Amino acid sequence: MEFDEVIRKRFAVRSFKSDEIADEFKRVIVEAGILAPTAKNNQPEIIYVVESKEGLELIDSVTPCRYNAPVCMIVCSDMNKVYKNGDFSTAYIDASIVATHMMLEATNLDIDSCWIQSFDPKVVKKKFEMEDNLEPICIIDFGYRTDNCKPSPMHDSRKSYFDVARMM
Repeated sequence: MEFDEVIRKRFAVRSFKSDEIADEFKRVIVEAGILAPTAKNNQPEIIYVVESKEGLELIDSVTPCRYNAPVCMIVCSDMNKVYKNGDFSTAYIDASIVATHMMLEATNLDIDSCWIQSFDPKVVKKKFEMEDNLEPICIIDFGYRTDNCKPSPMHDSRKSYFDVARMM
């Protein structure tokens, strides 16, 4: 798929079929995240690939936003590896770039996704027994959308180039 098509095709899917994703595709999605740029190339990402019945039940216990997805990936930042400068940390920036690469690769593979931000990181850390140095940044649903799934009404509402670009 051409990159322009990938970025225009992707939307937040909120209704998934229960069809499984091939292991090869899950690996390619994670590897796309590994290729993402991070500050000073510190690569602080840790990605939990959640697909077991027990793991998905844990996801359901921390967020109402799984939407029946057969795979969820929790993108975390290792706070011991993120770039820091005083109070500033690249934890959220690095993890967001990683997550975006993963979602775009999924779209390229005709796999749908949804970025989940509706969860309490402290609860996720506890339920998934994460090390103290890990900070869960987002959860991403992956799967195949149901036949009647449509983008949200706001999906195509975009600012124009002239509203965004500031020429200097």
